[in-house]
Amino acid sequence: MAQNIYDKPDFFAGYSQLHRQVHGLAGAAEWPAVKSLLPDLEGKRVVDLGCGFGWFARFARENGAASVLGLDLSEKMIARARADTFDPTIQYRIADLERLDLPEASFDFAYSSLAFHYIEDFGRLTLSVFRALVSGARFVFTIEHPIYMAPSHPGFVIDAEGRKTWPLDSYAQEGPRVSDWLAKGVVKQHRTLGTTLNALIGAGFAVRHVQEWAPTPEQVEATPDLAEENERPMILIVSATR
Repeated sequence: MAQNIYDKPDFFAGYSQLHRQVHGLAGAAEWPAVKSLLPDLEGKRVVDLGCGFGWFARFARENGAASVLGLDLSEKMIARARADTFDPTIQYRIADLERLDLPEASFDFAYSSLAFHYIEDFGRLTLSVFRALVSGARFVFTIEHPIYMAPSHPGFVIDAEGRKTWPLDSYAQEGPRVSDWLAKGVVKQHRTLGTTLNALIGAGFAVRHVQEWAPTPEQVEATPDLAEENERPMILIVSATR
């Protein structure tokens, strides 16, 4: 079972105050890049893996999705999503993505935002998603970039010439990485970029687009703190087709 850090009161309180949780999809700097990869959602049956507060589920319905199933391990997340949703065609369920078992060919589109880096057996998950999608369906997701997850230092350091560097710790060594993000002892699962893409290919997906996201100059101008994201990739965006 995946670590359910989100139901810890201190973590959930901090998470709820993040810009992207206060402002929804518009508060996520990578959203324009992700949105550009979405298929036409009109009439589609959508599954949102790691749905959180339900921001994408509601977006999908607003853009014509026939139905949305939001899945999340966190009881607090699901409770908040249900409280903020007034649409009977959106359903939320508590589910452990490590053990995901969905009906075969039951969805036309699968989506996930910043959830899969908590999953230990990503290969099993991709196979499960593949079976749950109809032929030709799209699968779009974001995860923490493995380079961002692997630093040996919690942030950048300054080298002898005054330049920022982001030292890596055993990038090729895959497995759990523990950090103190919002709470102590947060466990994330580090995989190389190759392992992530090969898991999709092995499941039968055709990888269509891979983006190591960085902010645009316009975004940096509007939000100067985003300039740091040009130092190393923070988010990986992937689009694949069944």
